[in-house]
Amino acid sequence: MKFRLETLNHSDRAAFTAALGHLFEHSPWVAEETWPHRPFADAAQLHAALCATMRAAPRERQLALIQAHPDLAGRLAQQRALTAESNREQASAGLDRLGTEELAAFQSLNAAYRARFGFPFIICARLNARDAILAAMRTRATHSPEREFQTALAEIEKIAQLRLNDLLTT
Repeated sequence: MKFRLETLNHSDRAAFTAALGHLFEHSPWVAEETWPHRPFADAAQLHAALCATMRAAPRERQLALIQAHPDLAGRLAQQRALTAESNREQASAGLDRLGTEELAAFQSLNAAYRARFGFPFIICARLNARDAILAAMRTRATHSPEREFQTALAEIEKIAQLRLNDLLTT
């Protein structure tokens, strides 16, 4: 469903959250807590406010948001149990068409990353091809935990931006 920004600006909290709650994976609290900051002049201001809400949240809540994301080409994808958005995003990077060796590489890298950092590897799949994602997984596995935590939040912001763009009509 598409929404006009004007409609969102005049929505009550429940309607606003229902419309935007999916922008941040399984975390409608981001939209709900952004609602009081209406009205928004444009999509960029709305996105900035949503991201500010996410960034202002306690670290535990940010970690829960990061952990709400599925592994790329992981178990949920294999079981076709991803959210509609995640399914489209992973498919856009070709992650739904992996050969046996590529799938094994993703699964191995996902497991190693999760073991090291305690959360899934997050990258905006719509902005990357699968080879670039694999390369990023290898490179980012060497980063510090804090750097990866902040990188995950930055990637979530990119994902939310694209999802918001899909949602809004002019």
